[in-house]
Amino acid sequence: MNDIKLGVLEKINDLRTIWKNEEYDFTPWLAKEKNIKLLSEELGIPIKVLKIEAPVGKYSLDILAINEDTNENIIIENQLEITNHDHLGKILVYGAGYDAKTIIWIVKDYNEEHKQAIDWMNEHSDDNINLFLVKIELFKIGESAIAPHFEIVCQPNDWTKIIRTQTDSEITGMRLTDLRFWQGFNDYCLTNKTTFSLRKAQPHHWYSLAIGSSDCHISLTVIKSGEIACSLWIRDNKDFYNKLLSYKDEIEKEIGYPLIWDYKEGSKASSIDVKCDFKIDLTSNDFSAGYKWLLTKAEEYKRVFKKYI
Repeated sequence: MNDIKLGVLEKINDLRTIWKNEEYDFTPWLAKEKNIKLLSEELGIPIKVLKIEAPVGKYSLDILAINEDTNENIIIENQLEITNHDHLGKILVYGAGYDAKTIIWIVKDYNEEHKQAIDWMNEHSDDNINLFLVKIELFKIGESAIAPHFEIVCQPNDWTKIIRTQTDSEITGMRLTDLRFWQGFNDYCLTNKTTFSLRKAQPHHWYSLAIGSSDCHISLTVIKSGEIACSLWIRDNKDFYNKLLSYKDEIEKEIGYPLIWDYKEGSKASSIDVKCDFKIDLTSNDFSAGYKWLLTKAEEYKRVFKKYI
C-alpha cells in the first residue's frame, strides 16, 4: 500500500500579519466581489456592497450593502480583535441609521457575554431583523496560499431551516409560479454555458445578476401576463445613469438593438431595458424559449455594459 502523505491544516492566529489595519486593509479586501461572495455563500444571503466607510452621523460604518433579492439594507461591521461593548453599541447605531434588516458583525473572536447578547436580540427582536456574529479565520497547509474562512457564531433562530428547507407548500399563487420559474432558470443556466454566478431562486417576479459594480446590476423579470424583460437596474445613482446615457449611440450600436432608457422621474432608481417580443405561457411546463432569451440578453448586457461601469 502506498504511503499517503497528507498536509497539516495550520491556523494563523494573528490576523494582522495579513490585514494590518481594519479600515485600510481588511474592509477593502472584504468589499471586493470575490471576497464578499465567500461571506454571501456562508450566510445564504446575496450581498452586494454599496459603499465602504458609509457615514452614520459623526461615525462611519465599515460596509453598507444590500440583499440583492429583497433590496433591503445590510450593514457589516468589522473587528479584527475580540468583541467589545463599543462595537456592540456601534452595530445597533448603524443598523438604526440605515434601517438595516440584516446586521453582520465580523470578529477575530468573541466574549461569551456578547454572543449571549446577539442570541438574545435574535430571540426577542422583530422577525424581519437578522443579526449575525461571524468569526474570520485564516488557514494554510504547508507553504500553500493562505485561505480565509468565515464561521457563523450566532444567527437568527431557525435561519438554516428558513433558507434551506422552504418548500413549495409554504408558497402559493403567483409567488409559487415565480419560484418555480426561477428554479427552472437556474437549471437551464447550469446546463448551458454562462459567465454568471447563480443565486438561490426566490418567489419574486425578478432575478438579480451581479456584474461587478455597486452602482448597478442586471435584473431579469417575469410578470403574470407572461411578459419577460432584461434590465440594467441602477439603484440610487442618477449621475451614473446620465453617464451611460451619454454613450447611448455607442452602446446600442454594440449591443445590436434599441434599448428603453427609463430615468424614472421621482424615483431614486433608473433602468435601461429590453422587452421580449413574445410572451411565455406560465401554465406550461416548458419555458426553454424564455430562459434562452433571458440568458442571451443578460450575457449581452454584461458584455457591453461592463465596459462603461
